[in-house]
Amino acid sequence: MRWALVKVALAVTTMVVVAFAVPLGLVVKELARDRAYGSAERQAATIGPVLAITTDRTQLERAVASAETGPGGRIGVHVPASGRNGPAEIGARRAAEADVAAAVKLGRASISPVHGGSALLQPTAVASGIAVVEVFVPDAALTNGVTTAWAVLAGVGLALVIGSVAVADRLGTRLVRPAQRLAGAAHDLGRGKLGVRVQEDGPKELRLAASAFNSMADQVVQLLANERELAADLSHRLRTPLTVLRLNAASLGDTPAAEQTRAAVAQLEREVDQIIRTVREQKAQTQQTAAAAGCDAAEVIRERMGFWSALAEDEGRTVRIAGADRPVRVPVARPELAAALDAMLGNVFRHTPEGTAFAVDVHNADEAVIVLVSDAGPGIADPDAALRRGHGGGGEGSTGLGLDIVRRLAESTGGDVRLGRSVLGGTEVRVWLALDDRRARQGVRRGHRLRRTLGRRRRVTHTGS
Repeated sequence: MRWALVKVALAVTTMVVVAFAVPLGLVVKELARDRAYGSAERQAATIGPVLAITTDRTQLERAVASAETGPGGRIGVHVPASGRNGPAEIGARRAAEADVAAAVKLGRASISPVHGGSALLQPTAVASGIAVVEVFVPDAALTNGVTTAWAVLAGVGLALVIGSVAVADRLGTRLVRPAQRLAGAAHDLGRGKLGVRVQEDGPKELRLAASAFNSMADQVVQLLANERELAADLSHRLRTPLTVLRLNAASLGDTPAAEQTRAAVAQLEREVDQIIRTVREQKAQTQQTAAAAGCDAAEVIRERMGFWSALAEDEGRTVRIAGADRPVRVPVARPELAAALDAMLGNVFRHTPEGTAFAVDVHNADEAVIVLVSDAGPGIADPDAALRRGHGGGGEGSTGLGLDIVRRLAESTGGDVRLGRSVLGGTEVRVWLALDDRRARQGVRRGHRLRRTLGRRRRVTHTGS
């Protein structure tokens, strides 16, 4: 696709450049020719008034010398015979007698080819007949500036072609890379790598395709987990009838048939045990894969807010969600993120009076995803102490905030949890989910800058609303 776009851009731009540059080049050439002959006509016109007054050679030679605008020897005058004076030739003559006679007979300016260029023949009426003013136009004057103009046009055309190819290559790369990543992820998923996910970037259509692929992969992992759970459950259910068979086989006596029955029951028990162990191992692997693949935080937030919004409506609470309209992938399992959100939202309902507004915001940065749960309640007097007591199990001295789940979730990614004052006036729980644990440890300063920027952005948003 990338090279196809480059070839199309090259072909189209080349055709456009040719369609415009060739006519412009011909126009430039024609303008140079008209400019040269126009200059020759102006020089010939300066001789006409002198011929109308006199045909004296001396006067005409002075007029020819004054009319020369370039190198000398380019203007000549053919004066017809008058009385005792024969025909006179003044200045340079290059045109043939036949061409001069044809110009006299034609009665208007004409052009005749001569050696090294062409001659403009301008007939002028005098007392003795028709005189002809000849102005030599060299070939160099006909193409003066044409080569430079053509070189400029060629350079502009080449620059347009190179620019279009570069833009097409850039556009092709932007289109191809997400498609290649999507194709590679599909192959990896087909080979059994259940943890593979695709970065959702590029054009809108490819972002939608990547989001659909990630959702499909999550569903595949969930289906496998359900299948293995079902297999384990069925294996456990087989233990009861196997126990009955083993007890019944023990009462059959010592006959060969009884021994075979007891051996078959024992083998069946071993096979069921093996199935249970295998399913447990695969279930653990599936859970690890799901955690490594992560989930779409925006989708989880929308789902859990849909659950809690019914209760919020009953209690007259105003709910706001921001930043959850686009996919935001985080390196945590979906059930763990849902449990953490339920813990934070449950705290809002437990520790704020009815009618208190609350909001959930998600911000996607280069190094982390920040989830903010804020309310307009009374707030917490000592957030640091609340976080310390959040490690407790709800006994004496505990605030009952239940932040252990949230803390473990954030720390599993290299992030943290902070409590503070929200723009709504109450408590703000900020969960920092690092996208890369190593970069999170190395980017503490950048993290602080991002937090400050986020705070300023949210204050401006609150002021504008």
